[in-house]
Amino acid sequence: MNTDLPISSVMTRKLVTIEPETTLARIKNLFENNSFHHLPVVSAERKLVGIISKEDFARAAYLLSLNTSGKTYSHLEYGSLSAKDIMTIYPVFLEPGDTIGLAADIFLANKFHALPILEDGELMGLVTTHDLVRFAFADVISTDPIANF
Repeated sequence: MNTDLPISSVMTRKLVTIEPETTLARIKNLFENNSFHHLPVVSAERKLVGIISKEDFARAAYLLSLNTSGKTYSHLEYGSLSAKDIMTIYPVFLEPGDTIGLAADIFLANKFHALPILEDGELMGLVTTHDLVRFAFADVISTDPIANF
């Protein structure tokens, strides 16, 4: 595995993004109906302003459940709170030319599992630990007939 390749060779380019004013109800819907675990939060100019993981959302939902008196109140809160209330601001990011090895080092040294890829502040993609595992085992998966079942 060549860890000196640019991260742009393994990053996900087609992303679902949200804006800071996106409600928790909409975020919940996006996580429930898609297989991704991270939502980049972008401005109207596609500048990254934050990121929300499924874990961030679950933590917020749990805390909300402790402070509410029932289902109706919780639904009202989901409609009034937004991405900017729960997002991680100033997330660690990489640039397209940074290496796969650098991304792996960052993941190993931290507890997060996604890195936005920015070019001049604009969101170009996202790389996850899953992307790196898929890259690391691409040869094994494509040549192992049992793994392809």
